[in-house]
Amino acid sequence: MPQRQDSDEIMSRAERESTSLGSSALARAADHLTAKDAPPEDRIELWGRRIGRGLSVIAAIWLAAWLFGWLGR
Repeated sequence: MPQRQDSDEIMSRAERESTSLGSSALARAADHLTAKDAPPEDRIELWGRRIGRGLSVIAAIWLAAWLFGWLGR
């Protein structure tokens, strides 16, 4: 019986972690792109990080599209 209880506990923990993994990853990505780690009193650094990270996302999307287009020839 203890094995059954342990396996039920493991399964419920795995289910909780798997459902929160996607949402927590999206929350971390949103925090990263909005520069939550920048000091709020330094508006120049805050907007610099936001602009830089936004441009990097655009560049990554463009690069992926170019690569798929080149491979699709």
